[in-house]
Amino acid sequence: MPTPTVQEFDLVVIGAGPGGCAAANTAALLGKNVAIVERNAVVGGAAINTGTIPSKTLRETALAFSGLKARALYGVDLSLRREATVDDFLRHERQVRTVEAAQSRLLLERFGVTVIQGSGCFVDAHTVKVTHPSPPGGTSLLRGEKVIIAIGSVPSRPTLFPFEHSRVHDSDELLYLTAMPRSLAVIGAGVIGSEYACMFATLGTRVHLIDGRDALLPFLDHDLSKGLADAMTKQGVVFHWKENVVKCNAPKIGSIELTLTSGEELTVDHLLVCAGRTSPTAELNPGAAGVGLSSRGLIPVDEHYRTTIPHIYAVGDVIGFPALASTSSEQGRVAACHAYGSNFKQRLAPVLPAGIYTIPEVSTAGLTEVQVREKGIEYVVGRGDYGHNPRGQIIGDKTGFLKLIFQSSDMKLLGVHVIGEQATEVVHIGLIVLMSGGGADIFMATCFNYPTLGDLYKLATADALLKRNKLGKSANILEEIGGW
Repeated sequence: MPTPTVQEFDLVVIGAGPGGCAAANTAALLGKNVAIVERNAVVGGAAINTGTIPSKTLRETALAFSGLKARALYGVDLSLRREATVDDFLRHERQVRTVEAAQSRLLLERFGVTVIQGSGCFVDAHTVKVTHPSPPGGTSLLRGEKVIIAIGSVPSRPTLFPFEHSRVHDSDELLYLTAMPRSLAVIGAGVIGSEYACMFATLGTRVHLIDGRDALLPFLDHDLSKGLADAMTKQGVVFHWKENVVKCNAPKIGSIELTLTSGEELTVDHLLVCAGRTSPTAELNPGAAGVGLSSRGLIPVDEHYRTTIPHIYAVGDVIGFPALASTSSEQGRVAACHAYGSNFKQRLAPVLPAGIYTIPEVSTAGLTEVQVREKGIEYVVGRGDYGHNPRGQIIGDKTGFLKLIFQSSDMKLLGVHVIGEQATEVVHIGLIVLMSGGGADIFMATCFNYPTLGDLYKLATADALLKRNKLGKSANILEEIGGW
């Protein structure tokens, strides 16, 4: 066979997820000739096609179908779940996913990025071989002055579970359900497992959530972790803490039988395994480019996202934590700017938000109360309850709250923690104040629209100031912070 012609580019990006697309578009805006390689027929990676966007869209559909908001507002059950089919449940998700993927592709094309479908691997440190799906076995060679690796990750599949079974799923496969589960066991109470557990419990599925730890999402502030666990219990989620599955019997016909560490046995219709995600870095043939891997198969990078080979960068899930769509995009921009000497984006933001789309939503930024204590900082906590806020009452959220942590000496903001409706939006007000190094004075000086959830910041700040005053920290609070 003749040797494929080598196509020359300033930058070759492997993987068209959030990090890859952001890197490619940024380099194109800097005037570079860019190619992006994606094995799937659509761009967007797991964020658009199997993970972030689909799961969050399904959450909203579950809320609508369950009538949960209507029950909170009117005290009546307007649930549609008895009549709704699984196609009804998935229809909106498929529409949103299709539109988002098309928009990502259009943006790449508008910026002049060449999109090439196929699986990429290194031939040498500058050359990427692309194996195309059509014709089968067809290949091409791309040579890049710079290369950015952004191949994302895939769900881990422990060998204990028979994933070839039609009712045993990983988080990607769940999008292809053919029937609504009457009962579901979720293995792993991480972010993904917790989100799906809430979603199906809201729809009336009997959900068992199994995890080897003893607390829900322990990286969260304790009050948020406990508040979410309480809410999920009220939804009907049954927690099995300090338990692992030691045996899985999944016959072709009949229920799936699970045996747990304690000997407890569970019988369910469907099984969802959320055992983390792994990045298929070995498929890149990284050794051919001299790129080293960690013991976990991740790619070590420096603060500019350079690998051990200076002209090769890596962003997103392939480098490990935090492995979020938002942070991957920012990493891609930083990498592209550094590769071509631009000061437009030099580093990742010093404070990163986390959004968890459970029911209720949870979002956080900055330090937790435990972290503040570990640092030896004297602090004061302020809380604003949704039930004490008119917008919270209007939308029927009686249990949500905003928790603010301030340094007691000067009321500088240290942490923002929200649980409740629109928590992932509400957190951004506090995030900006954290980014600016501000504190109580900004919240009390700001005029918020009324009625809004944003006004919770004034309520929580006032609560913190009153507590601080009782500790004898201030004789005249209003003069100290500049007024109400």
